[in-house]
Amino acid sequence: MNSAALTPTSHFYTSLRMRLHYLDWGNSSAPTLILVHGGRDHARSWDWTARALANDFHVIAPDLRGHGDSAWSAEGSYGMANYVYDLAQLVEQQGRGPVAIVGHSLGGAITLRYAGMFPDKVAKLVAIESLGLAPAALAEATKKPAPDEWIKWVEKRQSRARRPTRHYPTIEAAVARMQERNDRLSLERAIHLTTHGVNRNEDGSYRWKFDPYLHDSEPMPDAAADLPAFWKRVTCPTLLCLGLDSWASNPVKDGRAAHFQDARLVEFSDAGHWLHHDQFDRFIAELRAFL
Repeated sequence: MNSAALTPTSHFYTSLRMRLHYLDWGNSSAPTLILVHGGRDHARSWDWTARALANDFHVIAPDLRGHGDSAWSAEGSYGMANYVYDLAQLVEQQGRGPVAIVGHSLGGAITLRYAGMFPDKVAKLVAIESLGLAPAALAEATKKPAPDEWIKWVEKRQSRARRPTRHYPTIEAAVARMQERNDRLSLERAIHLTTHGVNRNEDGSYRWKFDPYLHDSEPMPDAAADLPAFWKRVTCPTLLCLGLDSWASNPVKDGRAAHFQDARLVEFSDAGHWLHHDQFDRFIAELRAFL
């Protein structure tokens, strides 16, 4: 099979009455590998990774609710529990297991919770910058009174409801915004991610596919404090990936990695939060060796 020439097929499934989309890269007799993207991203962000691994795995890449070609929540609500349920539904409907999962950022946070809830269903797990705030930052954040945080969220939502959705007059303008978010992206990758990440409006302009309400996540009291309880129940080998130029904290140094039964940290120099784009060749080499 020539993996460079592979293109995925598009499929939908239903979770909590929502129509959710995923890509299937074929090779269904091989072990299943699920690639879960991060916030305000989409499944086609994994195309390079999927092509590199499609000869050895049955690669599935979902669009999270509110992202890509999946439906938006009618209430603009994107609680973590719903994301985890969506992943559970996807694994269940694939009917194969246990599965390997790679998750980036929000996608990794979803995956880590799922693996802690259903450890027998996950064979191997890769979490790219998915552990959230470092303990010190979390302690600082929890000092803020909960009512004040809820007020801030309501005010942000009200402000966003009054604000027009941002449109880009040309695809080039949207590509420029993509590169602004990650200045390490090559033009080729930025064009690919943008082309698959926008819809065209009636007036010919472009807008991102993701729901604008994803910008303002709803308050989740004590959710971050509960994370170690999930991590401790993950039994499969786990690879934690960290970009050295990212905002994320080193989980070995700050103690979070110690909550896992079998976890190893890999650091990527000259890489930020999207390290799987910034250092793709090394990422794939580490991924192949681990899987």
